[in-house]
Amino acid sequence: MFERAVALLAASSVRDANLLSGLGYVYGLSGRLSEALALLEETVRSEVSISAMGLGLAVRLSRLAHVYLRAGRGDDALGRARSAVELSRKYQERANEATALRVLAEVVALHDPVDATTAAMHYTDSLALAEELGMRPLAAHCHLGLGTLYRHRGARHQAGEHLAVALAMYHEMGIRSWPEQAEAEMRRLG
Repeated sequence: MFERAVALLAASSVRDANLLSGLGYVYGLSGRLSEALALLEETVRSEVSISAMGLGLAVRLSRLAHVYLRAGRGDDALGRARSAVELSRKYQERANEATALRVLAEVVALHDPVDATTAAMHYTDSLALAEELGMRPLAAHCHLGLGTLYRHRGARHQAGEHLAVALAMYHEMGIRSWPEQAEAEMRRLG
């Protein structure tokens, strides 16, 4: 759908940062990292260069940070995730702040050295916002992240609680792909 929308706009010589960012993010999630990074970096670079530092840039920075993380570029991911949180707070974009906090939590949880306490704090803050705003998929992702983080720390009880909540939420919402990750974490928990 993103590819079709981008192609339709391109026929009229129009480029939309939201669509390009969405397409780049989908590419990143599907493993097409070089294509993803090219699109995501372009949407952030062009927006910053024209000083359009407003609505939506925080979510594009979050997407870029997430794909940087998938590409093994932890330092770049950390910088972009922090910028996404700061920008979302500056413009009071609470939903984007919740998303950015989750990405920042993932980056911190996988960064070297791992700061598990800070990662847990970011997951918890994201979860609180997600629950307040009714962002159930994001809340489930936060529970999965916390469960994974606690499993790595050896906190089996806390890990099990969060993983069970994530799994139940994914099933309730009819989300198909994420329960596999939660189930895999439960098996690792043993």
